[in-house]
Amino acid sequence: MSIVLIVEDSIAQREMITDLLKASGLKVTHASDGVEALEAIQTAPPDLVVLDIVMPRMNGYELCRRLKSDPKTQNVPVVMCSSKGEEFDRYWGMKQGADAYIAKPFQPTELVGTVKQLLRG
Repeated sequence: MSIVLIVEDSIAQREMITDLLKASGLKVTHASDGVEALEAIQTAPPDLVVLDIVMPRMNGYELCRRLKSDPKTQNVPVVMCSSKGEEFDRYWGMKQGADAYIAKPFQPTELVGTVKQLLRG
């Protein structure tokens, strides 16, 4: 069973994404910001990361750059999922190394489909 780490500071968003991914047969772990996520990843590397951008302590762009520049985590797919939905935000997210970018609000099928596709590799 694949493990997905959700990095999201909004409890409501985190719970909604968790429910969606669990319902599609995935195991889910959480972090509320980039610093917490780095600690969680050192302990138990996930198969994929779903990442918000605007968070306290360390934002999603910074976390994505760190994951993609570390040989231990550079191959872990990253899905940025943010309310920053402008074309520039999407461009910048992909420049940081994100494998996919989904703007909130999103269709549940879009998120689940993207995650499953990236997990299949």
